[in-house]
Order: sequence, then C-alpha cells, then structure tokens
Amino acid sequence: MKIVVCIKQVPDTKGGVQFNPDGTLNRAAMLTIMNPDDKAGLEAALRIKDECGAEVTALTMGLPKAEEVLREAMAMGADNGILVTDRVLGGADTWATSTTIAGALHNLDYDIIITGRQAIDGDTAQVGPQIAEHLGIPVISYAQEIKVDGDYVIVKRQFDDRYHMLKAKMPVAITALSELNKPRYMTPGGIFDSYKKDITVWGRADLKDVDDSNIGLNGSPTKIAKASDKVRKGAGEKVAPDTPQEAADYIFAKLADKHII
Repeated sequence: MKIVVCIKQVPDTKGGVQFNPDGTLNRAAMLTIMNPDDKAGLEAALRIKDECGAEVTALTMGLPKAEEVLREAMAMGADNGILVTDRVLGGADTWATSTTIAGALHNLDYDIIITGRQAIDGDTAQVGPQIAEHLGIPVISYAQEIKVDGDYVIVKRQFDDRYHMLKAKMPVAITALSELNKPRYMTPGGIFDSYKKDITVWGRADLKDVDDSNIGLNGSPTKIAKASDKVRKGAGEKVAPDTPQEAADYIFAKLADKHII
C-alpha cells in the first residue's frame, strides 16, 4: 500500500505574520510549523503503516525552507519526502496550489492521499477536495477515524451534530481533522535518520498535465485586495486608586457606563 500525505509549512501565528507588497504572505521571514490538520493526517498514515504495512510519502509545495517540514515528517516515520518548489509557483491560491500538487501526484503511485482539512494560514478547506477533483478520484472530508478494509477505506466523517460512516474503494483522497488523533513526537533516532535521507525536489518541469495558465500568482483566480496583520490594541486607560474601595467604585462605574450592569 502506498500513502501520500500532503503537508504544508505554515506561519506560526503566535509569532505574528508579515506580508509582501502584493498582499501575499512573506513566508521567508516568519517562524513556521507543520499545519496541525496535516500533522493529524500524517499520524493517521503512520498508524495505517504500523497496522497494515504501507509506504508513506510526505509531499509539500513551498519555498526551499519547506524541506524542514519534510524532515520533521520523516523523523516521525514517513519513508520519503518530496518538495515541489519553483519561483513560478509562488503566490498561488487554492486553485493554483491544488493544480500544482495534482501535477506532482501524477508522477506517483498511490492508494490513499491524505491532506489536512484546512491550513491555519488560509482556512479555506478547498485544496484537498480540489486535488481529488483534478485526479478524478473520490474524496471523503472531515475524517474523524480511518480504517483500511482490503481495497477499501472506512471513514467516520464529522457532520454537524452527528457523523457519517463512509466506505470508498482505493484510490481515494481523505481530508483529516486535527481531532483525528494525537500525533506522535519525533524521536532522536528518527531525527538522525531523517537527515541521512535525500529529499526529492521537483520544479515546474516535473509537473504533469499542468498548464502555465493555472499555476502561481498569475494562474490564481483569487486576488488579494488588502491584507494586514492583526489590529494591535492601544495602551488603554490607566488609573491608580488610593484604596481598594476606590478601585472597586471605578470598575463598577465603568461597567455601568457600558450598560453591562
């Protein structure tokens, strides 16, 4: 069995975000992490590997520094890492991103493709289903539980206040929720071994069945009108009451002014 897990290196939003003049994220200047939903998808693939035997390949699209997230995936237990990177792919929206990733996947054999439900830097939940559409395979989204049964997968899918139990024949794409599982930690031995392996690097020339009009910023139908980081709060009003009673009176007066009490 061959499983490909699509992962993304995303900005660590705790450290703040930065933007380029064209409104796209300045990814090169920010601290990064593996997208949480993708990490849950990777853990699901590794559990299938542990239970049934499988070759797990982690694939990401991004800047050359995205190699870091592939090393992390291999340190957790992935067998291979593939980085899709090229200047012409920069600034891609979900359509251009999914087109690019599907073009890379055309080079691989796979039974299951797992992606995260959505990335914390975009929150669109579009790329996974779009990849399946490009490849012409079924997709099951919002996976809470994944089991393999012969040539089929059985997925417990989150749905409002209940869940669906779906069965699909492989090849199939699955989008994973971060609640799917608790991802394992990297081990010291795994980290060491991950740096003994080569990362496969593909560029524009390695993508199959992809037209230039559908990749990168120019091939993205979604355009950013305006972007900014989070609004910073002012210093606020500072007071220094002389007694606890004065402090309490001040707080109650403010609450009354705002009609909270």
